[in-house]
Amino acid sequence: MASDTFIKRMTVDENEAITRVGPGTRMGKVMRRYWQPVLHSWELPEPDCAPVRVRILSEDLVAFRDTSNRVGLVRGECAHRRTWLWLGRNEENGLRCVFHGWKFDVTGQCVEMPNVLPEDDFKEKVKITAYPTIEMGGVIWAYMGIKSQQPPPPNFEWTRQPESHLHVSKGVQESNWLQALEAGIDSIHTSFLHRRFSGGRAGLAGLRAAATAAGVEVRMTSYGYNYASIRRLGEDKGNFVRTYHYVMPHHQIRAIQEYTQDSDTPKFKIAGHIWVPIDDENCMVWNWYYSLDVPLSDDEREESFWGNGPQFVDAANGFMSYRNKRNDWMIDRQVQKTETFTGIEGVNQQDRAVLESMGAIVDRSKEDLCATDTAVIAARQLLLDATKTVVDGGNPPATDDAYYNLRAIERILPEGVYWADALKDEMYPSGD
Repeated sequence: MASDTFIKRMTVDENEAITRVGPGTRMGKVMRRYWQPVLHSWELPEPDCAPVRVRILSEDLVAFRDTSNRVGLVRGECAHRRTWLWLGRNEENGLRCVFHGWKFDVTGQCVEMPNVLPEDDFKEKVKITAYPTIEMGGVIWAYMGIKSQQPPPPNFEWTRQPESHLHVSKGVQESNWLQALEAGIDSIHTSFLHRRFSGGRAGLAGLRAAATAAGVEVRMTSYGYNYASIRRLGEDKGNFVRTYHYVMPHHQIRAIQEYTQDSDTPKFKIAGHIWVPIDDENCMVWNWYYSLDVPLSDDEREESFWGNGPQFVDAANGFMSYRNKRNDWMIDRQVQKTETFTGIEGVNQQDRAVLESMGAIVDRSKEDLCATDTAVIAARQLLLDATKTVVDGGNPPATDDAYYNLRAIERILPEGVYWADALKDEMYPSGD
C-alpha cells in the first residue's frame, strides 16, 4: 500500500465529534451507551462511609455506599437549594444534605424533608438524577444513559477473576481521552517510548526493542476489532506477533505473556486499559492485569515498572500523578542518555508526558499518519460511525456480550503462518 494512503487527516468537525463528551455532545451520547468504571470498590470501603466525589463525562457526581451496602451515584447538587451533597451525611440508607436535612436514596428519590411540617411535605415529588451501578472485578461501574438502552453488565474476563489473580489501578492523565486511547492502541510506540537500554525484562519483551519496525493488521469485529503488530526477526527466525483487542469505545486487551516467560514460575497473563473521560481535557487511565494460573505476587502488584503505584500516583489527591507537566514529568536527561529512551521513570508516566505535551486536545487536522497508524485510523472511523449510529437511534458496537471471552496472545510464529488463523482459538476461548 502506498505511503501517501496514510496521510489521512481528520477534519476539525470530526475531531470535535469524537473528543467532546459532555451531555448532549455527539461522543457524549455514545459514551453514555456503555458501562463506565467510576471507582475502585475500596474507595467506598463500608456501608455508611464517607461519600466520594466523582467527575466523569463532564458531570460532577457524588458516590456513596448506603446502610444496605448499595452504591448510589447521584448528581451532586441537592434539589432544594443546590448545596453540594458531597458535604452530606451518609446515614440510614440515604445521603442527607447538611443544609436543611433533605435525604436522598440510591435511586435519587427524596425520602425525607425534615425542615417542613407534615402538611407541607412533598418528598415523593422530588428526585435528583441517579445512575445505576454495578460492582465487578473490584470496580464500581455506572451506566449514565437512557434506561431502556442499558447494555448487559461489563462482564470482561478480567472482571471475573478472583482477587488473588487480579490487579486494578488508575491514574489521572491531563489530556483528552482520545489521545490516551490512541497511544494505547498504537502498538509500535512501545519500541521507542518505553525502551530501556539496560535492565530490560526477559523473554519476548526485548524483541520490541530489537525489532522497532513492524507491520500492523486490523480485523474488524462486532465489538470493535482485533489487531496485531508483526515484527520480522530475520535470519529465518520467524515473526514476533503481538495481538490485541479494541473493544468500543475505550477498552483495550493486550498480551503481556512475555514479561514472565523466563521466570521459574511462568504465568499466563493478560492486561489492558480503559481510558475514561473525566471531561474534555482530562481522563482517568484504568490499568488491569490478571493471571490465569498462579496468583499475582506482591512485586507484580507494586507496579514500580508500570509507574502507577503509590510512589507515582497520589490516591489521596484524586489519583493525580506526582510527575506532571508542571514539573516536566521529572525528566532526567542523564538517564535519557544512558538508561532509557525518555529519561522519565515509569511506563504510564512516559505515556502521560508525550500525550500531555500535545496540549489538552490535539488538532488531528494537522497530522501526517503512516502505516503503523492503521489501528488508530480504524478506531477513529469506528467512533465517528458510532456517533452517527446513535444519533439515528441505533446500537453502537459492544453493547451486547460479544466481548465477554477475549484474550490477547503473543507468539513467535514461522514465516508464512497467518496470525489470525494460528492464534484464533487462544484469542477467542470458549469461556466454559
